[in-house]
Amino acid sequence: MEPSASSEPSALSEPGLVIEPSRVVEPSVRSRAIGGVLRLGIRPFVHRLPGGAGGVRAARSTVAAASLLVRHSARVRVLPLNDPQLESGGRPVTGEWVVARDAAPAQGAVLYLHGGGYVAFSPRTHRPITARLALDTGLPVLVPRYRLAPEHPFPAPLDDAVAAYRWLLARGVPASGIVLAGDSAGGHLAAALTGEIVRLGLAAPAGLVLFSPWVDLTCELSLRAQRLARDPYISAATAHRVARLVVGPAGFEDPRIALLTCAWTDVPPVLIQVGGDEVLRPEAEAFAGALRRAGTDCDLQVWNGQMHVFQILNRVLPEASAAMRAAAGFVRTVTAASVRTEAA
Repeated sequence: MEPSASSEPSALSEPGLVIEPSRVVEPSVRSRAIGGVLRLGIRPFVHRLPGGAGGVRAARSTVAAASLLVRHSARVRVLPLNDPQLESGGRPVTGEWVVARDAAPAQGAVLYLHGGGYVAFSPRTHRPITARLALDTGLPVLVPRYRLAPEHPFPAPLDDAVAAYRWLLARGVPASGIVLAGDSAGGHLAAALTGEIVRLGLAAPAGLVLFSPWVDLTCELSLRAQRLARDPYISAATAHRVARLVVGPAGFEDPRIALLTCAWTDVPPVLIQVGGDEVLRPEAEAFAGALRRAGTDCDLQVWNGQMHVFQILNRVLPEASAAMRAAAGFVRTVTAASVRTEAA
């Protein structure tokens, strides 16, 4: 199972992971069935979800209750992290480690930032992705619990992400062994973190993996695509309402938010995976274009017929499982390339 793609194959692709731009693979029967159920049962509710603080808190409570039913693979361990950093005076770092039980000691880690529109979800809700990353890469996965809007608007989540990255470096994890990753709003946060690392002059990570990133918080591109997209899950109109709670006092003009107009220089290799049917696809394509114009090595994978963050269904969808294997291959490739560069 391979994605269709709108880009040339990257030199970073492992054997077997080269994307064929001309090939379009039809979505599986299982994928079409799940998409149909979501389109009829979930999307109408999401599209009408109130964008105010009250509606967000109600949705957050519902998600928190549902997350208790999420079961991760028995092949991983989930270890809580709570470091107030009293001695260093840094921001507290809380969240969890997801570690494969049979993994060998590794000189690296994946720093994963979960999605949820910056207003909901948690490390627990995204264990299907983080557990799979830990198993497929052999690296421990750190999932920080960053502060959420509307109580803590941007840049509070970015401050927490920077603190988590500094925490890894301070504990001896080499930047060359760290890959940043995230989905949806967590994809936006992972990209913003990459830019902030460059701006602060910190050692750069080995790479960046983005699953269905919410690139444009103004939602201009997704609102334009809303009528044509067959996204069974995400509503651009609801995202636009929620974004107003996220951006904080600086509004949409904060340069750390506006990913499409940032100066993407000195950025490590990037992998972007997006569903062919999702309303955020134009944002992912525009971001890939901005990165390439800045000279960044960027693989854009468009998975035909897939919905927003389909990777979370990797235990039931063949496309999601294949996408996770491709992401793990990218992680292995960029961390190995960083090690070779340092050795030279």
